[in-house]
Amino acid sequence: MSVPIILASKSAARRSVLDGAAVPYEAVGAGVDEEAAKASLTAEGARPREVADALAELKAIKVSRAWPGVLVIGADQTLEHHRRLYDKVDTIEAARERLKALRGEAHKLHSAVVVARDGEPIWREVVSCTLTMRNFSDAFLEDYLARDGEKSLGSVGCYRLEGPGAQLFDRIEGDYFAILGLPLWGLLDLLRRHGALPE
Repeated sequence: MSVPIILASKSAARRSVLDGAAVPYEAVGAGVDEEAAKASLTAEGARPREVADALAELKAIKVSRAWPGVLVIGADQTLEHHRRLYDKVDTIEAARERLKALRGEAHKLHSAVVVARDGEPIWREVVSCTLTMRNFSDAFLEDYLARDGEKSLGSVGCYRLEGPGAQLFDRIEGDYFAILGLPLWGLLDLLRRHGALPE
């Protein structure tokens, strides 16, 4: 019998990555106050890449303590633009301003994944990708927001690369799965080595 896997996240994008790769798992909300943790980390001078790693570990460990013997996957993603850490927005108007700020420029996504077992991290990876938005028109932006609507609020960058958000970009440098929020290749190898997936 294979070792069970838990994804410490309810993220639709992360579930979609695991589903697409035919990884058997159960999704469990981590119940972590991400905003408070992020504020504490940034106050201590943590960089966006380090914030993603720390939050992924926090989620994995918290869930892992309640599920002994299970491999728990924690993941987090941060967006860095001009050395600034961006948070998710919660209105279409804020999404419009976010996309205008990113328009015509490059930003980085830092995607972290940590696997914990029995309350201890056993593996981690942080993958950074650079995405360059094209200088799209205001008319295109309004059409995009009308089409994607509330779905755009699910991502810190206000786009879904697996959806209409692909049209916002000129160039993508990095791993597609990391951009979706779950670096996959190293994770699959780890799961195979620990008996959660067939060799």
